[in-house]
Amino acid sequence: MRKKIIAALQYTFFLGLGLILLWYSSRNLTREELDMMKKSIQGAEYWVAIPAAIVFIASHYSRAIRWKILMEPLGFNPSTRNTFIAVMLSYFFNLLVPRLGEVMKCTLLAKYENAPVDKLVGTMVAERAMDVISLFVVILITLVFQIDLLGQFARTEYGHLLNFRFDPMSAGVVLLIFVGTFFSIRFFLIRYAHIAVIQKSRSVLSGVWVGLTSIRYLKKKKEFFFHSVFIWAMYLMGIRLGFLAMDSVEHLGIFPAFTILSFGSLAMIVTQGGIGAYQLAVQNTLTLYGINAVQGLAFGWLLWLFQTLLIIFTGIILLILLPLLNKPRK
Repeated sequence: MRKKIIAALQYTFFLGLGLILLWYSSRNLTREELDMMKKSIQGAEYWVAIPAAIVFIASHYSRAIRWKILMEPLGFNPSTRNTFIAVMLSYFFNLLVPRLGEVMKCTLLAKYENAPVDKLVGTMVAERAMDVISLFVVILITLVFQIDLLGQFARTEYGHLLNFRFDPMSAGVVLLIFVGTFFSIRFFLIRYAHIAVIQKSRSVLSGVWVGLTSIRYLKKKKEFFFHSVFIWAMYLMGIRLGFLAMDSVEHLGIFPAFTILSFGSLAMIVTQGGIGAYQLAVQNTLTLYGINAVQGLAFGWLLWLFQTLLIIFTGIILLILLPLLNKPRK
């Protein structure tokens, strides 16, 4: 009962946060600007949804194959069809309840492929760890190749915090701060290991490390890393295709797509289904490239609606087809 109450409170909190961010992103828009945003969405080139849908589904299919590679050392070789359906339905269920998708993903595959759920959950740890690293690489690429643009934005917005001379002495101070922070966190995690929150944090960090180290036992390491790159490359291509849907952003290239992928992926974690946070992240990102707030918010809504509706549409169809394509096993 306590877990259900906590889950309900978490769902309400993150959904409420998303609604607050929706209000925050549009609070200063006039009636004319709201009409302009509505017309921008209605006047989009909707044919772009076809190649974009193919690209995003290809990324999910690649994720299913990567999951199969993780199962091989455990002695499981489920069908690619059922693995792909389980992956797609995990996104669908995550829209309904946070983290429900991970549970259903393993439960469905266990039901139709006769695989133990506990071992399938272990493979998800490695998946999560690889996704964290992949997102870190995407953010790093975004920073490295757009350091001037992002640096100018940081100086404009936070110049009062960045108004110092960067010399060897400053570099040493920054290094000492990082080292001191690392050892302080380490001491804190060990000294107060009995606290529930600290235990949870250590469990998460331990899980990421276990997931990373388990990759060395894979028989198809090259294929695993190929699919890890391919998944995020398809995410990037989907956003780049999305630029073609609106006249105001069609001139943008690959690096703005990198920036949206970086901050948009972080925003998807903040609220339920990314609602509110994703639109705001895209809006603020596009201002870096000279796109006004109204058009930026419209494009954020366009991207979010496309991805959400794609998951809902495919999720409902696959949920109906799954039992028809398989005979349940005990």
